[in-house]
Amino acid sequence: MANVIGSNITHDLVYEANADANQQLARVIEAKAQQVMLGGGKKSIERHKAKGKLTARERITRLVDAGSAFLEVGLFTAHGMYEAEGGCPSAGVVTGIGIIHDRECFIVANDATVKAGAWFPMTAKKNMRAQEIAIENRLPIIYLVDSAGVFLPMQDEIFPDKEHFGRQFRNNAVLSSMGVPQIAAIMGPCVAGGAYLPIMCDEAIIVNGTGSVFLAGPALVEAAIGEKAELETLGGATMHNTISGVVDYSVDSDDEALDLIRSHIDKFAPSKGRSNLFSRIEPRPPLYEEEEIYGIMPADRAKPYSTRQIIARLVDGSEFDEYKAGYGKTIICGYARVDGWAVGLVANNREITRSGKGEMQVGGVIYSDSSDKAARFILNCNQRGIPLVFLQDVTGFMVGTRAEQGGIIKDGAKLVNAVANSIVPKFTFILGNSYGAGNYAMCGKAFDPRLIYAWPTAQIAVMGGNQAAKTVLTIKVAALEKQGEVLTEEKQQELLKEVQAKYEATTKPLYAASRLWVDGIIEPTQTRAVISRGIAVASHQKALPELKTGVFQV
Repeated sequence: MANVIGSNITHDLVYEANADANQQLARVIEAKAQQVMLGGGKKSIERHKAKGKLTARERITRLVDAGSAFLEVGLFTAHGMYEAEGGCPSAGVVTGIGIIHDRECFIVANDATVKAGAWFPMTAKKNMRAQEIAIENRLPIIYLVDSAGVFLPMQDEIFPDKEHFGRQFRNNAVLSSMGVPQIAAIMGPCVAGGAYLPIMCDEAIIVNGTGSVFLAGPALVEAAIGEKAELETLGGATMHNTISGVVDYSVDSDDEALDLIRSHIDKFAPSKGRSNLFSRIEPRPPLYEEEEIYGIMPADRAKPYSTRQIIARLVDGSEFDEYKAGYGKTIICGYARVDGWAVGLVANNREITRSGKGEMQVGGVIYSDSSDKAARFILNCNQRGIPLVFLQDVTGFMVGTRAEQGGIIKDGAKLVNAVANSIVPKFTFILGNSYGAGNYAMCGKAFDPRLIYAWPTAQIAVMGGNQAAKTVLTIKVAALEKQGEVLTEEKQQELLKEVQAKYEATTKPLYAASRLWVDGIIEPTQTRAVISRGIAVASHQKALPELKTGVFQV
């Protein structure tokens, strides 16, 4: 019988202060999300709809099953970036996982209200993240194309490199070779190199009157070869449907295109392995209210709290079989179920503990014994085919003479190796701090989590703002002293505050989400749903690969 963890908590003044602070963070994120979802703004939306077209988000809502939830990936991509160019909300493309005829599909929809759907550097990165998720999970991918092509003033940052624009076409080919269905609907302009993306799909649909596809538009054709060509003759629906044969279907409206996509997906063969690749039983809610997480998480990120109380509000029945509970106490590992799915949880313990030797251990810090325990647990989950969920609130690995002599680098390397070579799906949630190599060891973006989301309370950086600012200040003061300038204590404090403010601005979850270090920012109460959806999506795999690990220093 599984062990029930957690307990009822008192809603005292500390709890209420924490809840107020953390819910305010969530409200700010939600307000920004609503603004981003407007794309190019109300006037741009009105102009777009005047052409008889649906917006990107309307297209997605129309495409997916009624009442189903759309799991958005990359909502805040490019947030605060490209301000000199007028901004590019959500990188001009809406992406995420939707359900079409009870089947998960990845959807990529250009938002033509944002710079006519032009491709910025982060647009390419976001599209490649979409394709990466489709490749990892064998998800059908649907492209709703409405784009003016590359944003030419920034072409040098999007065109030639390995992870630039062209990589998407390579991914089209890879997906096709894997037998992953791809369908494109050309619902607006589709220009230049971008024309290859829909035509490299299995099937392409074009909307008559609004859709067009060509390697060079009328203006470029005239400039290049002197020919004056009409848009419809050059790349309109009728020409491609009757003369070039480039497209497979021509329809008269967005609605018809979306109906046709749904009709195709309805006829796909059943997904292989979904029923039995990972263990699932009848779901049960936690014993305690998920909303209490807001009061458990301290408003001050330096303060300790009970990670087990968080887990008790995330797992079914608040039941948790903890692995090696008395050893390596700064990482909590164990088996549980989330929405019925079996999972292995790896969580940083934020309580101050004592090791088996009686030594005080700081919460959120990874020690040698906790590294060793977590590495072994991860391998156990791989042997048993149990998906892994990482709950990050980590300030890094322990440092100092005793830690180095105890082999912290060696033990940390074991954990990194186990995470890197894990074959089961991994899902990462950044609850609080995510600093330095702790980010890596707890399955940060570099270690290929299937999905990675941050809570509004997250902070992501190479080290904490206070430590980083003091380090930078020390370097600056030393450099100035070499030049013969001596700073007063007051001036040093001013400089420290300036450095710290600038540094901490880069640790916020919005900063991470804008650069796709995380797939998005969610409220704690959405965590169970994202885990469940992620494992359901991962179940599209036919089988797990063979487990192989690298060399462990022992």
